[in-house]
Amino acid sequence: MAVPKRKTSKARRDKRRAANIKMTSPNIIECPQCHEPKLPHRVCKACGFYHDKEVVKVQ
Repeated sequence: MAVPKRKTSKARRDKRRAANIKMTSPNIIECPQCHEPKLPHRVCKACGFYHDKEVVKVQ
């Protein structure tokens, strides 16, 4: 069985682990009603519309 000759340093170990933790920014789209930025598949906070229907009353 293969045995490491030297202890793996923390920097080398963490570099290897960090390769699998790629962060991605959320996909932001424009609301078709009020043209404000919003997350997809969610009600618009500015106008309360979702799929061309008013779902939430906004003051």
